[in-house]
Amino acid sequence: MLKKFFDWLFGRKPPPEKTQDITQTAPLTEEQIQAIVNNQNPHFDLQQLIASCGQSVGKQRELNEDSLLALTATMAGNSGNLPFGLYIVADGMGGHQFGEVASNAAIRAVAGHILKKFHPYLFQVKTDTMDESFQEIMLEAVRDAQRIIQREAPGSGTTLTAALVIGQQVTVAHVGDSRAYFVFPDGRIDPITRDHSLVKRLEELGHITPEEAVNYPHRNVLYRALGQGELLDPDIFTIAFPQPGYLMICSDGLWGVVAEQDIVRSVVDAPSLQRACQNLVSAANAAGGPDNISVVLAQLIG
Repeated sequence: MLKKFFDWLFGRKPPPEKTQDITQTAPLTEEQIQAIVNNQNPHFDLQQLIASCGQSVGKQRELNEDSLLALTATMAGNSGNLPFGLYIVADGMGGHQFGEVASNAAIRAVAGHILKKFHPYLFQVKTDTMDESFQEIMLEAVRDAQRIIQREAPGSGTTLTAALVIGQQVTVAHVGDSRAYFVFPDGRIDPITRDHSLVKRLEELGHITPEEAVNYPHRNVLYRALGQGELLDPDIFTIAFPQPGYLMICSDGLWGVVAEQDIVRSVVDAPSLQRACQNLVSAANAAGGPDNISVVLAQLIG
């Protein structure tokens, strides 16, 4: 009687009657194997997020002030599936004390805040809706990072470009001049963030041309950075994940020395995301590697 009560309490169904297992296995034919291997446009029943990353100190720096985080998960079942990803690149400001401390604190603070918010929905049975929007959560996370950096590494600063992927949506939080791009298989590349740098602002105002901006003096001077100033106004927005296409986040150690067409070629022509990241880091080092290099690539398939 007690067992029946617990079965009812926890929603357990009585075990099915045992039946004879008549399932048999058979090896695939050579033709079937070749058809699978040669399929250039495979169908994915399960939509999933895949990602990779790459990093190098570069050729001219002794200290790596970049930090990155790449976290990917998929939870699938009868109720559907939820691709989840969190990707962050932070570039500690050169010339400031504890730049590497600031970038590391930034990714830990932002990731910690976001994962704490989503943990009950990802790993616990929580059915009520979230009170905050994804953009509000990202804003709170960036503000947390601002406070922690000012406490743990006063006087330092860092860029921060973070992308939260939920299903087919990407919510971006951005401060500084690390960048997020969409890269498309047809050869297009679209920056989706705007640099918070002096040279970019002068270009936007029409005082200099894009060509002049490439070699403009003080092109690394930022007017907005995490850990700097009392008030922080990050760019936060939500956009659809490109399908087909790639999300790329990188520090200026990559985009500052590798031309956009070479970035696209390194990504699109690579056999895997891991190889694409290696190609991008190698290209930046081949161009002299004047700065630390960090890159994260993500793709939504299915």
